[in-house]
Amino acid sequence: MTSSTPKEITEMTGISAPGPRDALWPNYSPPNDLVFTHGRGSELFTADGEAYLDYLSGIAVTSFGHAHPHLVAALTEQAGKLWHLSNIFRIPAAERLAQRLTQSCFADRVFFANSGTEAVEAGIKAIRGYQSATGHKDRYRIIGFTDSFHGRTLAALAVAGNPSHMQDFIPLDYGFDQVEWENLAQLKKAIGPNTAGIVLEPVQGEGGIRPISAAFMKQVRALCDEHGLVFMLDEVQCGIGRSGKLFAHQHFAVTPDVMALAKGLGGGFPVGACLTTEAIGQTMVVGTHGSTFGGNPLAMAVGNAVMDLLLEPGQQQEVQRKGEVLQQQLKQLVERYPTVIESVHGLGLMIGIKCTVPNGDMLEKLREKKMLVGKCGANMIRLLPPLNISDAHLEKGLQIVEAALQDFQDG
Repeated sequence: MTSSTPKEITEMTGISAPGPRDALWPNYSPPNDLVFTHGRGSELFTADGEAYLDYLSGIAVTSFGHAHPHLVAALTEQAGKLWHLSNIFRIPAAERLAQRLTQSCFADRVFFANSGTEAVEAGIKAIRGYQSATGHKDRYRIIGFTDSFHGRTLAALAVAGNPSHMQDFIPLDYGFDQVEWENLAQLKKAIGPNTAGIVLEPVQGEGGIRPISAAFMKQVRALCDEHGLVFMLDEVQCGIGRSGKLFAHQHFAVTPDVMALAKGLGGGFPVGACLTTEAIGQTMVVGTHGSTFGGNPLAMAVGNAVMDLLLEPGQQQEVQRKGEVLQQQLKQLVERYPTVIESVHGLGLMIGIKCTVPNGDMLEKLREKKMLVGKCGANMIRLLPPLNISDAHLEKGLQIVEAALQDFQDG
């Protein structure tokens, strides 16, 4: 049986034949027609050479911009040697990256995955596995917070409890409870004899760029200590230098027991990691968890190259400085355009602008002016420029934002 050509299908049915896009699931909003062919640093380019200033970074993924020479060299060199093995063999680059991560924070052990949601899932299993291994099999419930986002797999959706994300995929509660963000009284009430741990984002991303208060972070840590609970942080978006410290919780002088990382750790290559203390990590014995591709040589080569850049002297101080400049200048724009934007929030180079006009309209206006941003909850525009963005591109971004605000105010 021969298949009909697209032209023949159209002639027979009067309906246009499916195009290349129609082979994809329709689970994303219709993509913008922009097609980028390459990028350099903080800019993306179309086939006809139009340059767009990238303040989205693949949603906090391309942490050092596009085509960074050090990352390209690391990936290219490894690609010519070895792509994949299996974790039944030693992968020295994974051991090195794990050691570098643990030497930089509270953790003693690392599990490598491919994404943020996989890192979160590993953390959830580690919480329950630890409680079971230490004689508390009845402790399995985990508390999350409203407006959170932890990924798209079933347990990650359940811990966040966002109805629009859960839809009909989760018929039961999967052993998770939710309380209001920073509501200490609700949190205390939610803790019961079956509670195993608490999960939160130090800076909420999808729910609105909202840093947690130092006081609440310390109260959660104290409650975990008091009740024997595991304290887990989701730093998939806010970690890896985005906040102005290597890990966002380091701003609060509080350490977790488990931490999920991804996004910027691979600089654009899929890498996820779940970090734990020794007490928790040692309970994840042979057979408790695994990943076919997690920790593969390609990912580990790039992850180590990203760490090279992150650990350069002065790197985090520069992120803090640029973040302060960006926030200060944006707050001045709030004063000048109060009918268009109302406030600025964030930490380091993870910044949200709360709009009074629809944030989707603001996103489109900025895109018309060749600047790429994201949007998130609370009617915010999300700015996530590369950590190494130049001062010139910071200034250019501010100029584009002001021009967009002026258009709304005049319109």
